[in-house]
Amino acid sequence: MSLSDLSLRARAPNFSPPEFRAALGMFATGVTIVTARTAEGDLIGLTANSFNSVSLDPPLVLWSLARAAASLPAFSTGSHYAINILGADQKNLARRFAAKGVDRFADVTFIEGVGGAPLLAGAAATFECFNRSRYEEGDHVIFVGEVERCSHRAGASPLLFHGGKFYTEHPL
Repeated sequence: MSLSDLSLRARAPNFSPPEFRAALGMFATGVTIVTARTAEGDLIGLTANSFNSVSLDPPLVLWSLARAAASLPAFSTGSHYAINILGADQKNLARRFAAKGVDRFADVTFIEGVGGAPLLAGAAATFECFNRSRYEEGDHVIFVGEVERCSHRAGASPLLFHGGKFYTEHPL
């Protein structure tokens, strides 16, 4: 039997969704806020830790968003977004952009990037992306962005997320 046999399927999982989530939480990640401007000019943004590099040439990055997210239509149809990697001192900003029913941009300092996407002041790094492609998988949409501009603060300490808690790095 070859891998091209379309009858091949994954076995049913032998774990519960909470067990899967707990296991995923053991992978320490950085914390980002993905921002954009809607076609109507409104600012949108959300906290995400599903960020990764894809390619150096061309420069590509990815992140994913739940299909149930209210901001999915805006991110799916917009031409640009920014990925702001948070510094260790931006935990409150991460919490705010993860909360529902709040003005996420109230009193937040930013400059406008490509396509109007907000670049958050104090971010450890920013990636200004063209919305190159999207892939629907499971309950999420994977966004691949082509990086048009990027910057970083040399020596900035990152904000990390592990096991449901925020951390910063400690050199070994």
